Amino acid sequence: MSISVSPSFIPYLFSAAGVAALISLLARYLSQTRPYKDPVPAFLKDTTSTARALPASWYRSPEVYELERRAIFAKKWILTTHKLRFTEPGSWVKFEQAGFQFFLVKNKQGQINGFHNICRHRAFPIMTEDKGKSSILSCKYHGWSYGLNGQLAKAPGYDDMKGFDKTKNGLLPVHVHVDAKGFIWVSLDSSKTPEDFSTEFKNIDQMARHEGFNFEDYHFDHTWGMSGDYNWKTLADNYNECYHCKTAHPDAADVADLSAYRVDTKGGNIEHFANTKPEMEEQGLKIVSNYYFPNACMTVSPNFFYMMRCVPTSPGHCSMEYEVYRHKNATDEGFQTIDAMFKRILAEDKWLCNNAQKNLNAGVFVNGEMHPKMEQGPLYFQHRVRGILNGHYQLEKAVGKEINPAQHVPSDASRGTESDMGFCSGLACGKDAEQLAW
Repeated sequence: MSISVSPSFIPYLFSAAGVAALISLLARYLSQTRPYKDPVPAFLKDTTSTARALPASWYRSPEVYELERRAIFAKKWILTTHKLRFTEPGSWVKFEQAGFQFFLVKNKQGQINGFHNICRHRAFPIMTEDKGKSSILSCKYHGWSYGLNGQLAKAPGYDDMKGFDKTKNGLLPVHVHVDAKGFIWVSLDSSKTPEDFSTEFKNIDQMARHEGFNFEDYHFDHTWGMSGDYNWKTLADNYNECYHCKTAHPDAADVADLSAYRVDTKGGNIEHFANTKPEMEEQGLKIVSNYYFPNACMTVSPNFFYMMRCVPTSPGHCSMEYEVYRHKNATDEGFQTIDAMFKRILAEDKWLCNNAQKNLNAGVFVNGEMHPKMEQGPLYFQHRVRGILNGHYQLEKAVGKEINPAQHVPSDASRGTESDMGFCSGLACGKDAEQLAW
């Protein structure tokens, strides 16, 4: 058997794009053949013994944060918004996730497309406002413009440039999945085939607890947000238990039976269950809450549904971004009552997290003993974080360099790019060699 090799293959193999492709293939092979085996946590096997939380250093370390960006936010499917926000062709909304900027836009065929918020010329953001409507996506730096499908439409002065290919300079895409309920999920993985959505969220749009809600009967009402001086995981831990509710949210007991509160964990989904009192259900306060790994949650009620994303901005800071959707039959009084209640509870949670983070930062506290039943939610969340970070770190250790799934290396990057990237990488490896122990 003879094997023919294209003359252009060898130069490509040693180019930046070729090396990146080889690393990607190796990472995928290793992830399938030598996955990090995170043992079944003790809190799932024995609910009579306490369990230790993640150390405080995981909530303040810049190195852990950067690893989270690569292992989680550059790769995992993330619940982002709902199609109800995109009412007509050209409607777009900008988002940010752990330093990654992207936007979603509805094209003329009614599909939702996603792109990194980066002009392919000099990296200026295409979208500088939070939301809007456009027929052409234009960069305000040098005037490059793109269609709603991300294809480069105009690059002033480049028509006669030898070697310039407009088809290779479209916007960098992100993967978009719209589930049967209309919720929009995004993966920033630059590979053509991202992680299988069903790995974490199989049948997520077929949950029995959502059968009583028709999401087409709601409409987008408003957004609001808060900034927090705490690590994103601090809020995730707080959200995923109601052990604190009796103390920190005294009137929560008027709405639900807190003694019956529990969570069920299924892949990337943490389902919260609380027995709403009958008289509260009659007032429209029946609620269904879920946390979607890594950083999104949603509460659904007859009057509205609430989406929240806890957006990491640095190791010790995050932004809470909320989307509020109102049911078409909700009265002003009913909607405003529950909206005000949730905003007050979320402000109370912010106060809790801000103050807890101060001591996580101080270097005195290491970790505490958590209750295997009443704090099963945060223990499960931490278990997922620990396993994913360890697994990704092992892959990086195997190939001897950082693996950023979100990075797009141009296919023709051989024109000097590989040597420039190698120079910078060499400096970084020298700085981080001892720290990363590669």
